[in-house]
Parts: sequence; structure tokens; C-alpha cells
Amino acid sequence: MRRTPQYWIGRLAFWLLLAVIAFYSVFPFYWAIVTSLKSGSALFSVDAWPQHPAWDNYRAVFREQPFGRNILNSIIVAVSTVVLSLALAVAAAYALGRVQFRGRRLLLFVVLGVSMFPQVAVLSGMFELIRSLGLYNHLPALTLSYLIFTLPFTVWVLTTFMRELPKELEEAAIVDGTGPLTIVTHIFLPLMGPALVTTGLLAFIAAWNEFLFALTFTLSGEQRTVPVAIALISGASSHELPWGNIMAASVIVTVPLIILVLVFQRRIVSGLTAGAVKG
Repeated sequence: MRRTPQYWIGRLAFWLLLAVIAFYSVFPFYWAIVTSLKSGSALFSVDAWPQHPAWDNYRAVFREQPFGRNILNSIIVAVSTVVLSLALAVAAAYALGRVQFRGRRLLLFVVLGVSMFPQVAVLSGMFELIRSLGLYNHLPALTLSYLIFTLPFTVWVLTTFMRELPKELEEAAIVDGTGPLTIVTHIFLPLMGPALVTTGLLAFIAAWNEFLFALTFTLSGEQRTVPVAIALISGASSHELPWGNIMAASVIVTVPLIILVLVFQRRIVSGLTAGAVKG
């Protein structure tokens, strides 16, 4: 079959569009890496790559503040948030997606509506709750507060996925005398792998990058997470900021997210498209 000029023009336009999108997405991270390797007056020069890379910026991030502890705090908070979100969301998804009861649809929209409130709107109420529970300046305060924006999303996505699972599997398990807990853990969970990976990773990224609650509910440097630690990096005076150190810290905390996305990219795509190809 002979290729027409319109075909090649369309293909060229398609690849040019992909190149523009890739450049737009990758360039900010590339420039952050370049800036993280500069210091002094070199920060104000435009170079594709610094002639004398300032690797000391990466060492200074860990030397001048407890950044290793901050990374560990972020890992603990993000992982605990994902585990709690998925555990509660799976149970809620089974009830909302498989059990018939009055007000189910309204309850599902209420769950979704909760996620539409901006964080600042619930900040004062959450602060009073955290303080009354004695969790202020403790990592569980962040895990509890992060559930506000991770749980509605995970419940909504997993409920949609749970509805599409074959009813015959559940009916056969009930005939064999299997209880709801066993049905969820041994039958549904293996089938929900892509959805769990997708929602879990998005919840992890949201918890990893969260700033407002982390700034409000933590006080000491030993309890801060990486977004707050990066924001509080300062120079010798209030009028100068060590941009090289800030960019180095940003690169350090971004690399794990990139690795996670690359490792689980196939499951992420499967989870995002599962609801579209079912039914």
C-alpha cells in the first residue's frame, strides 16, 4: 500500500507533538539537576551542563540539616497512609460496590464530595483534633490527616473496580460457605492488583508531596517531612537562598517517585484503563 503525503505529514506532526510533550515534561527535572550542580555565580549562568559540577551541594543537604531523618519520616508517613487508605478503601469498596442498601449512591457521592474541600478549609478543625488526641509533632498526626485526601480517592476508584468483578465468583464462594472477609482477601484482592497499585502509588505521591499539614502539625526538625525540610533550607542571610542545595534536595526526593512509576508503569496503565474495558 502506497503511503500518501498526507500520511507522512500526519506522522511527522504526531511525532513532533510527542517530542514537545516529552520536552515540556522532562526539561524542568533536567534543569533542576543542572542547577543542583551549580554554586555561587554559576547559578546565574545558562549552561547545558555545568563545567565544574558542585557535588558538594548533595553532601551539604545531609550535613546542614537532618535530611536523612526527614526522608525516613516521609517514607514512614507515606507508606502508613497508603496501607491504611487501601485497607479501609477495600472494605468500603466491597460494601459500596457489592452490597445493596438504601442510600448507597448518596454515600458514595458524599465520600467524593469530601475530597473537594481545600486543605485550608479543614486545617483549623484538624489542628484541634490532632491536639486533643495528643498527636501534635508526631508522625501519626500526618498519617491521620493525610487520610482526608487519600481515602476518598481510593474508595471511589476501588468501588468502581469492585463493581466490575464477575458476580459468579462471589456467588460460587457464598455457596461454598465462604464469608465476606475471605471473599475479599482471597478472591477479590488478587484480581484488584492493578487497581491497588494505581491507587496506592497515587496516594503515596500525594502523601510524599504534601506540605500544608506537614508544616502545621510538626514543629521540630526531627519530625518534619521532606517538603517542609526543603522549604526551610536557608542561606547565610534572609536575603540569599542556597538554590544549589534546594535543587539538590528536590532531585533527591523526586528520584524515588520516578523509580516507582517506572517499575509499576504497566500495572498503573492496567489499573487506569481497567474500568474502561470492562462491562
